[in-house]
Amino acid sequence: MFVFKGLFSVIEKLKGTAELELRIVLLGLDNAGKTTLLKQLASEDVNTITPTQGFNIKSVTCDAMKLNVWDIGGQRKIRPFWKKYLENTDLLIYVIDSADKKRFEETGLELSELIDEENLKGVPLLIFANKQDLATASPASEIAEGLNLHTYRDREWQIQACSAVSGEGVQVCKYIVNLFKFYPYRNSLIHFCFLSGWHELDQQQYCK
Repeated sequence: MFVFKGLFSVIEKLKGTAELELRIVLLGLDNAGKTTLLKQLASEDVNTITPTQGFNIKSVTCDAMKLNVWDIGGQRKIRPFWKKYLENTDLLIYVIDSADKKRFEETGLELSELIDEENLKGVPLLIFANKQDLATASPASEIAEGLNLHTYRDREWQIQACSAVSGEGVQVCKYIVNLFKFYPYRNSLIHFCFLSGWHELDQQQYCK
């Protein structure tokens, strides 16, 4: 299930190569499933997972884009350091344990504090309502309502139900390919082109 806010944004950057390189920060509370999600994205074995102490970095290729994903530990003692990794972030991925209702308030508070960070101003937000394979998991729509995502009016956001273990719903590449495209460089600025709906973008379409 997908919940959409407004229109998708298309960002243009010039990195000096034919490949668009994006910096993605992967955050969430401890035991939310961030590392499992990252391994699933990288097509690695998800059967052996250890809690992230500090951070992991993996590069994943989607279409003609290189995604540099920073998986940062979610333990309480590590969270104060999250802000040190936010500079130049192109996309924030936030992972929630949909089955751990006791921590919904805690994860909501952490997310709201992140959204207020200056380095994340206007940065698109992709939330994974993880562990949907568990019988006790709350649906993504219910989590979105509890997080008051409808109040996030300064950025594009989407919440997606998934199971990082099975891989179901882990469609980061499709989301990013549609959100970020490589467009001509103009005036040394980042330009946004707003497109309605969820669809594959025309490779020849440019921001006007």
